[in-house]
Amino acid sequence: MQFYRDGYRPGDPDIKLPAPQAADRTAEIPEVLDVLIVGTGPAGTVLAAQLAEFPDISTRIIERRGEPLQAGHADGVACRTVEMFQAFGLADDLVREAYWVNEVRFWGPSEEDRDRIERSGWVEDTPAGLSEFPHVIVNQARMQQFLLEHAAQSASRLEADYGVEFVGYELDAESEHPVVATLRHTVGEHEGTEFTVRAKYVVGCDGARSNVRRALGIELKGDAANHAWGVVDALAVTDFPDWRTKNVVQSAGKGSLLMIPREGGNMVRCYVDLGAVPAGDTGIRGTTAEQLIEVANSILHPYSIDVKQVAWSSVYEVGQRLADRFDDLTADSPADSTPHVFVAGDACHTHSAKAGQGMNVSMQDAFNLGWKLAAVLQGRSDAALLRTYSEERQVIAADLIEFDKYWSSFIAQPALDPEHPENGGVTPAAMQEEFARQGRYTAGLATQYSPSTLTGGAEHQALATGFEIGTRFHSSPVRRVSDARRMQLGHSHRADGRWRIYALGDTSDTALREFATWLNDDAGSPVRVFTAADADVDSVIDVHAVFRGSHHDIDVVSLPELLLPKTGPLGLQDWEKAWAADADDDIFARRGVADEGAIVVVRPDQYVAHVLPLSARDELREFFAGFLKPVGEPALAS
Repeated sequence: MQFYRDGYRPGDPDIKLPAPQAADRTAEIPEVLDVLIVGTGPAGTVLAAQLAEFPDISTRIIERRGEPLQAGHADGVACRTVEMFQAFGLADDLVREAYWVNEVRFWGPSEEDRDRIERSGWVEDTPAGLSEFPHVIVNQARMQQFLLEHAAQSASRLEADYGVEFVGYELDAESEHPVVATLRHTVGEHEGTEFTVRAKYVVGCDGARSNVRRALGIELKGDAANHAWGVVDALAVTDFPDWRTKNVVQSAGKGSLLMIPREGGNMVRCYVDLGAVPAGDTGIRGTTAEQLIEVANSILHPYSIDVKQVAWSSVYEVGQRLADRFDDLTADSPADSTPHVFVAGDACHTHSAKAGQGMNVSMQDAFNLGWKLAAVLQGRSDAALLRTYSEERQVIAADLIEFDKYWSSFIAQPALDPEHPENGGVTPAAMQEEFARQGRYTAGLATQYSPSTLTGGAEHQALATGFEIGTRFHSSPVRRVSDARRMQLGHSHRADGRWRIYALGDTSDTALREFATWLNDDAGSPVRVFTAADADVDSVIDVHAVFRGSHHDIDVVSLPELLLPKTGPLGLQDWEKAWAADADDDIFARRGVADEGAIVVVRPDQYVAHVLPLSARDELREFFAGFLKPVGEPALAS
């Protein structure tokens, strides 16, 4: 963590000095904005945290409720989401107070007495090596609070405007701020009063009943599965031995139970199978928490739970619905049109809670869109970049819908009765095997973007097989050359909108050093072409080198200038660009880096964009030219 690069100051380094633009922030929402975010749910808070990194971008986030969320509905935080939180500097706080899901245990009818359940096995929740972070459980409201606090402590001092809802919009195509949004106060002395603001972009993160989606004329299409589940967050006393592990419990004819411990050491979330529901029957939604607990106790026999307090409960029907587009462009829009209104999260895809992906995929929607909005608004990329949001995320959401259909149906299966196999069902052993097989997806790590302007082809994938193109950058341990500190290489990636180049080669590798020198000195290198003369040399593309040999064999001050750049207002050296392999866990072996080394290009949202040889200078320049705008006079490293 670097926090004296602007000069020494005492106090909490997580609280940034306010930018001059923050002093202009008013209690009232201004009439003209760059970005209006609608909704403080998972997607909205990630987008706010991301755009708060850019004080020169005028951003406001509104919420129809009069106060922050107090008790969230989602709680499962996939490994991929924790990795994203690390980019905001929030992962340590998140995992400190979270429940860590270490194992999943499986219970089914006893062979001696099928009216009783017994433990049949267990699996590791997250297969070894998938991520340096665990799968954790944290209340959705707390997740959003982390992100909102981060935005409020940023140089932008971005805070949510509560008690304001989105009503509708009109598009004034000739204006620099073309979206004329009508908003309405929902609480306070101005309750019911409408007013308008102009924005360059509006993003609807306002949930399954999204007003922004409605204004766009987009429908969520799909079907309910006509299967109901109840959910209850319970503080209880129990003789059930696995109360503090995740459990899948199948009974003989009494339904299924999914149990997920919560943060804090005592509370557990119980998903109670309420069975099939006739189409159109809404009576099941009146099931009380007491009734859910009664069903849970019948499933758990001979064990029981004595609930002392219910923190939250609900009943819902499983359903999967998806929007066919995530922005205001339609099939009739001209080919050169660019979007100005977007939807993200539950506003464009809804599904069951069984896969534990709803909040996580919603956050990744916003992480995908945030850096693109910043790149366009700061003039680094053409507005055409924004078309890639719907193109990329709609496909991911469609994959999630298909997985959720399968997964929610699979988990709802009854226990197989050996005496009556014709009745269908699944054995606890088969349930256990499938949980293990789906570990990569449920960890949030199955996303892979197809080749496009932003993601290269696989021609050189063999140079670094463990950095799979289109997937998230899989971190590995390394040693920082300057101070010998063992760190995760991926933790050098911050949510600041910059692209990363990781050049990997031998300690004495002249190809790597020549590549870094070319990036710095050659007028045609992407670092020079796309970085303004008055900006830090790493402000658009942040270059790191990873050496195969020992950190003791590297003289850091003799490295190419780009790897020890003088940046910031004081022109201080940045000592955190050069890394070496960790002798105890070699990144080159773990990630399949070829003997000749490799260039790994990583997008601002932590996904591998390209793998290239160290000699592929023209190809690297052409790749960046696909989405970055050249500037006038290129930057120098010092």
